[in-house]
Amino acid sequence: MEKEKVDYRKMYHDLYSASATNVHELVIPALQFAMIDGKGKPETSQEFQSAIQALYGVSYTLKFGRKKAGLGPDYTIGPLEGLWWMKGGEDFDDTRPDDWRWTLMILQPDFISQEDFAKAVLELRTKKPNPALDSMILATIDEGKAVQVMHIGPYDQEGPTIQRLQDYARTHDQSSRGKHHEIYLGNPSRSKPEKLRTILRHPVG
Repeated sequence: MEKEKVDYRKMYHDLYSASATNVHELVIPALQFAMIDGKGKPETSQEFQSAIQALYGVSYTLKFGRKKAGLGPDYTIGPLEGLWWMKGGEDFDDTRPDDWRWTLMILQPDFISQEDFAKAVLELRTKKPNPALDSMILATIDEGKAVQVMHIGPYDQEGPTIQRLQDYARTHDQSSRGKHHEIYLGNPSRSKPEKLRTILRHPVG
């Protein structure tokens, strides 16, 4: 009998689900990600698209490489996530795309080592050259306490939802810290813009 896959969206249910009605608080554990930094507006940035391709490429290379080698457990690939901040370091402003800085990332199991990661990057670079692979890293992020909410709709209409997070933090005597975090649960190539689901998260302290 085939063993059940580890589903990280189920394992970390609170992290990968959110209400569209109410902001809620949670504590994020330290997690390991494959990550690539970049800048600018996604719609006009080839760098952004190359980063997505590289991240999924490495994630699947790691997964199927382990499966081919008979190493367990098998697992699902997590959703694309992004950290966003401003060139000047101030609070994230969705109206100034020229000053956006971002880190795209995909969750990796904690049993994936730096050696595993380096081998997967090398293998992918040989099969499918991509300049984004040169700047990809495997690192741990420890966000700690955070607030999050679900945004339903187009990415370019997140402003009011982001404001809800900021207002919630202020009214609960919390201040935003770290980077604005987005988790993309919808697929823009398959879903209508008004149906897209994106978790928005702010670390607070």
